[in-house]
This record gives sequence, structure tokens and C-alpha cells, in this order.
Amino acid sequence: MIVRIVKLEFKKENISSFERIFDTTKDKIRSFEGCTLLELYQDTHEPSIFFTYSQWESEEYLEAYRNSGFFKEVWGKTRELFADKPAAWSVQKIHSLN
Repeated sequence: MIVRIVKLEFKKENISSFERIFDTTKDKIRSFEGCTLLELYQDTHEPSIFFTYSQWESEEYLEAYRNSGFFKEVWGKTRELFADKPAAWSVQKIHSLN
């Protein structure tokens, strides 16, 4: 299992545009082969900072998604809204306490 965390910072005037893009694409992202979870977080003190958190069955599924035409189209629209360069991490869960 791979967890993908992406930090996105938007220009304040573009927050609602990003939220619309995410709302219209979230179901397709989540139903992409190998994706088992998709979540969106917003910073509690800086509303222009968001994090996507997704879980993938393997790195191969994540890479297939990242190389898809769908991802390239969505990312192309999203990156026009950024205030700063995004940051991304692929991590593996070590412990989980529920």
C-alpha cells in the first residue's frame, strides 16, 4: 500500500475554482483502478493551503494514474491556480492507532 500526500497552495481568489475542480473529479479519481481512499484537507489557519491524501494498492497503480490522460488534464487546470509550487510525498504506513 502506498499513501500519497500532496500539499497544494492556491491564490486566494482561486480557492473556489479548485474546490469546483475537485468536486467534479473526486469520484473519478477515487474509482481509478488501485485507489482505495481519497481525502481532501484544508489548513485550519491558512485556507489557501490544501492537502490531498490518497491510498493506492501499489506504486504501479499510482504511476498509472499519474500517467493517465485524465490526470494530465486535471493537473493542467489545477496548476494554473497555484500560489506556490506543490509538494508531494509517497509514504508507507508504519503504524495506525484507532
